[in-house]
Amino acid sequence: MFERIISFISVWAIPFLLFLIPILAMKNKVKVYESFVDGAKGGFEVAVKIIPYLVAILVAIGMFRASGAMELFVRFISPVTDFIGMPAEALPAALMRPLSGSGTLGIATELMKEHGPDSFIGRLVSTFFGSTETTFYVVAVYFGSVGVKKTRHAVPAGLIGDLAGLIAALFICRVVFGG
Repeated sequence: MFERIISFISVWAIPFLLFLIPILAMKNKVKVYESFVDGAKGGFEVAVKIIPYLVAILVAIGMFRASGAMELFVRFISPVTDFIGMPAEALPAALMRPLSGSGTLGIATELMKEHGPDSFIGRLVSTFFGSTETTFYVVAVYFGSVGVKKTRHAVPAGLIGDLAGLIAALFICRVVFGG
């Protein structure tokens, strides 16, 4: 029964929203096209503001990977991953995710080519991808776009959320896919 409900919702959620939003806009006399254009204009202005922050974070990620620091860190922390039952091969994806979505996608793609998309590792890194956020990227982009210099607790809170997502992903993949 639960599966049928979820299936129904997943099939009809987007069409329902595509039908509902214009109706609500007409009801509230919102000029949809003008609102969209204003939002796009604001988005472009934000994009121009955040380019330096994006370049900085992408250069830092490239340096981290190219220097071999990622491999050293993986070797250092692998006893912990072995203890919790996580394949060491999945660790680079878990570590890269808070830094870069595209970097994580590259690592996940390599792992899937090597182990297969339906392997435990392939499913695990895919679940990591959906269970965590690119914390440093988000902080750089959003805080940079509004000029926030002191992030206070945002980075630690984001990293704790990422850790919770990784642990939950590992647990759920162990339960659902065995491994």
